[in-house]
Amino acid sequence: MRKIYIRCLIAAAGLATAPLASASALGDNVRDAQEIIQLVAKQTQSQSLDLGEKGLGLGDERIIAEDLYQGGKKIGDHSVVCVYVHIDPSQLQCVGTFALPRGQIAGQALLHLPPAPAIDIPITGGAGAYRTAHGYVHTVPAGETERRLTFHISH
Repeated sequence: MRKIYIRCLIAAAGLATAPLASASALGDNVRDAQEIIQLVAKQTQSQSLDLGEKGLGLGDERIIAEDLYQGGKKIGDHSVVCVYVHIDPSQLQCVGTFALPRGQIAGQALLHLPPAPAIDIPITGGAGAYRTAHGYVHTVPAGETERRLTFHISH
């Protein structure tokens, strides 16, 4: 049963580089430049922590690490920590960071289980070239330990 939920957690995990797949929205009334980045995330490590009483409970954690790829080349990594904040139905509060060549992007989301087929993770901040970033990361499963990410970033 936990295997099904891993995909949802991976989705939170579940948040760039030189001009990746970026596009600027230009126009007279546009205030923010829009950048679109498409990556593939491949899970490299994961661990469930059963904290407190034995069995799934509030405060238990799921930790996931991923490598990030673009065009088959590794360009960064991502880590996320999710904490169970509600049981039956399960909800997890997840916080993650994407480390990319031009800086870092942070994201945070409340995930409901069972997971939706696609999840949008709000961008909550960043560093380097992404210090003013906001927007969201659209994540879609692409296998048991892989997913496709589309960053929709406004600066």
